Amino acid sequence: MTTLTYCKGLPTPIEELNSIGVTKLEMLLRAYSKISRSAVRETVDYLLVVTSGSKFDKSKWNTHLQGKYQINKRQAGGIIALAQGKVDSAKECRRNHIKQLEEKLHSAKNWVNKATKKLKLGQKFYAKKDWVHARTGCNFPLSTSLSERSTNWQREWFKIHHKQRYIHTLGLRIQHLKLAPIRVKVPLEEVFIVGSKDESYGNQACQWDGNTLTMRVPYCLEDSFGKTVSSNIGNFERNINRLPEQGAKTWHFYRRDGRWVVAVQFTPATVNKVSRPIEYGCIGIDMNPGSVGWAYINSDGNLKASGSIPWQMGLPSGKQDAQIVDACLQLAVLASTYACPVVCEKLDFQSKKSLLRERGRKYARMLSQWSYARFYELLESILSNRGISLIKRNPAYTSLIGLVKYARMYGLSSDIAAALAIARRGMNLSERLPRPVSAYLQVNCRKHVWSVLSQLNKLISQSALINRRHDYYSVSNWSLLVKPNVEP
Repeated sequence: MTTLTYCKGLPTPIEELNSIGVTKLEMLLRAYSKISRSAVRETVDYLLVVTSGSKFDKSKWNTHLQGKYQINKRQAGGIIALAQGKVDSAKECRRNHIKQLEEKLHSAKNWVNKATKKLKLGQKFYAKKDWVHARTGCNFPLSTSLSERSTNWQREWFKIHHKQRYIHTLGLRIQHLKLAPIRVKVPLEEVFIVGSKDESYGNQACQWDGNTLTMRVPYCLEDSFGKTVSSNIGNFERNINRLPEQGAKTWHFYRRDGRWVVAVQFTPATVNKVSRPIEYGCIGIDMNPGSVGWAYINSDGNLKASGSIPWQMGLPSGKQDAQIVDACLQLAVLASTYACPVVCEKLDFQSKKSLLRERGRKYARMLSQWSYARFYELLESILSNRGISLIKRNPAYTSLIGLVKYARMYGLSSDIAAALAIARRGMNLSERLPRPVSAYLQVNCRKHVWSVLSQLNKLISQSALINRRHDYYSVSNWSLLVKPNVEP
């Protein structure tokens, strides 16, 4: 089940400060974090040594930690959970790193193959004696730069040479990462205590009644702090607070920017459902670098309302998050007004980001500044807190469908037209193209409709009439565009 985490700086009430300006809870956390770090490091080393064939005996290791570090069972369980999380995260990061480097290597090799083939075809063309009178031109014509005193062929071979060096370096890095041992970072000051729903206040070793936190002291520190330490930490104020009174609560204390931070992880309380089933209508959204287009359709799939939420790119992280939150709140108000779910695209830019080196600086800058993952992370959190469903769908050919079918019909911009197509896909409505188009493309009823969209996309890319998105509005009859390319 989905969990949430609320964080805030650990309060330091004046009445709890000692002579050196530190609360008793902070002193306990500082002392216990040293013991916890040693136990976590030992557990991490043990987990990394354990082979895939053997099984980790959690109960036996819990008993070992209790006896060696003089802590109770619940505190030892928190140490094991923290160590397992760090090891699993390190392994996942290693796999993602290797996968990203392999995709970069594949992209670089493809670039070298295409560039080499292009130069070889050019050499073959200029090797002909009558190349001057040839009917077809060279795919890579020869030119000379007076400022650089070199030809474009020399510069292209120079690029291929450096790309091959880059490929060699990537290969060595991938080979090293596959054999290198995994390293896990364990912070100096960190305490993790796992909770359980069967225990009072959701945690046996760390109990919070909504205002006061009472923490159980490890056996090894009872001579200095007693059996328990209490502190008035207050509550976790939120506009929509989903922290339940009952249920498991896992506590995490860590040091950041010179002060302690307290975090509680829990299973959120259910909220009243606002959005109706998707059969009654939905809102589709299409995210672009400069705006977020939205379109509301009714139960029949007809457009009833639409709009666009503009935003800027390249802002600092704080302003960027504030801008994203504002856009998400506007979408939440729209979904609450129409009492419907929100349908969005399910995109993965991991593979596209591995091609940035070969696509150019402009494309790399645009994609790097596009905070797609952050937008949908905040959108899902905000909609979930308000009882609104977020449905994700495959975005294949949604922009093409919107431009071909709905942009001219409703007079929509490209982002709103794509949002309309996404909304209709969320309701599993028809995505068929206009009949003049499908008739000339010879649609096979046994194939998926996306096969026809793929054919149309190829024809549009080859057409000289459509070079930008605004050209789609000038096409009144798509059969006039499709027919000359299909019929001889």
